Amino acid sequence: MSATHEVLNQAPPLIDFTTADDPAVLEALHRHGAGWGEPEVRELGALAGSARVQDWARMAERQPPVLHTHDRFGHRVDEVEYHPAYHQLMTVAVESGQHAAAWRETRPGAHLVRAAKFYTFAQAEPGHGCPISMTYAAVPALRAEPELAAAYEPLLASRVYDFGLRPPLGKRGLIAGMSMTEKQGGSDVRTNTTAAVPASDGSYRLTGHKWFTSAPMSDVFLTLAQAPEGLTCFLVPRVLPDGTRNALRLQRLKDKLGNRSNASSEVEYEQALAWRVGEPGRGVRTIVEMVNMTRLDCVLGSAAGMRAGLRQALHHAEHRRAFGAELVEQPLMRSVLADLAVESEAATALAMRLAAALDRAEAGDAAEAAFRRLGLAAGKYWVCKRGSAHAAEALECLGGNGYVEDSGMPRLYREAPLLSIWEGSGNVAALDVLRALGREQGALEAFLAEVDAAAGADARLDAAVARLHRLLGRLDDPQRAQLLARRLAEQLTLVLQASLLVRYSDPAVADAFCASRLDGDWGHAFGTLPPGVDTGRILDRVRLKDAR
Repeated sequence: MSATHEVLNQAPPLIDFTTADDPAVLEALHRHGAGWGEPEVRELGALAGSARVQDWARMAERQPPVLHTHDRFGHRVDEVEYHPAYHQLMTVAVESGQHAAAWRETRPGAHLVRAAKFYTFAQAEPGHGCPISMTYAAVPALRAEPELAAAYEPLLASRVYDFGLRPPLGKRGLIAGMSMTEKQGGSDVRTNTTAAVPASDGSYRLTGHKWFTSAPMSDVFLTLAQAPEGLTCFLVPRVLPDGTRNALRLQRLKDKLGNRSNASSEVEYEQALAWRVGEPGRGVRTIVEMVNMTRLDCVLGSAAGMRAGLRQALHHAEHRRAFGAELVEQPLMRSVLADLAVESEAATALAMRLAAALDRAEAGDAAEAAFRRLGLAAGKYWVCKRGSAHAAEALECLGGNGYVEDSGMPRLYREAPLLSIWEGSGNVAALDVLRALGREQGALEAFLAEVDAAAGADARLDAAVARLHRLLGRLDDPQRAQLLARRLAEQLTLVLQASLLVRYSDPAVADAFCASRLDGDWGHAFGTLPPGVDTGRILDRVRLKDAR
């Protein structure tokens, strides 16, 4: 090869490292009594960073699912074919308990350990996480119908990935999906027109069109339809007990911006068999816990994307020289990387705290349940919003190398907006903050008690909490409250993140967060941290100990 083709000054691939090398996650496990999960998280993290799993991730996205509506003889089959790499990712996720296994785990902190695993493995490939998340979220909704829960929950929690169209109760493990939104309503599910007609045997027949059904090869789906009593939740099997296909007609797969390894489809129900879940006419109430679970995974997924992008950006900067020095030693680049690191750790700390609140709420702690309700609504809005900006800046750190597909950065960039849209885009999430304040007894008090645990530790945080109280005092008029909803969600999240960092993170991280996000000495673009921030200590919390 000609000497002109000698490769110089390029970063080596970031492979064979562990995504579990993350102080914010490991410290949270031990802080909340779930230290027993660290070996499992570390094992999964090493797998997520391996060359083998990175190849699976690349192949699963590069060769997306294909819809087959009919077989070669003309029979309707409605099947989606995935690349084998997708099934390998799903197998790891299920066997490691990232799906519904936590609901049947008896050790303390089961949901936090599950969250740490989901966060750790999502850094490898996020698309397969959609059906994993929906399976996790299906259990609390299904418990509204104890007979169905008794039959299906053990299979949803099984650590066996048993892919294929067969009667669900005859399989070794199940995957659940959601089929909620319709083209005329989107998030406004009360406008759904799908009709549910009761049958003499207690089942229902559903007829209508669903605009977004992700993971259409799932074994069962939770859906909403209009029963005689009003909007009601239903469980729809993909295959009927006698082995025939249920009348779910896949019209097409969505040609999406990102999340390409995961199929999302439009589905036509043609008198599809379904069983009612929860009270008739109370479908939204039944499904709300499923929504809250998937919103938690939106926050976890956004935090995971930030961490993955940050690691790639830092790795590049540590191996690339420009203008006579390594990029990581250039003051402005260090500021950008440190700013990305601060955002990443704040998102991770919040996600872990919300998962810990779920454990305590499940144990009967009403205050933790109330805190989680408001914290999750605000966190879903802000953390997922920040994910897109973070991905763009991390990609830019690699320059032109980051803009090409082989770097993996475009996949992160395309994925980030999904998590801000799924389960309610910005306005829906911000309005949910107002709903939580108005309807969830004790939510604000529990939230402020968590924030005030850091009272007096940082004057900038104290001042920000005072500003938050003034903002809360301006919500008396409903129309003005809507106009302030986004600002309120942002401020709630920022003071909570600051409180967590002040109490639990490295002082350099907490100082940088409070000085920039709370004290106004920040230009809002990444890389505008104020002078005096200890960027070296911040980046030391990100550096991998075993990267090659």
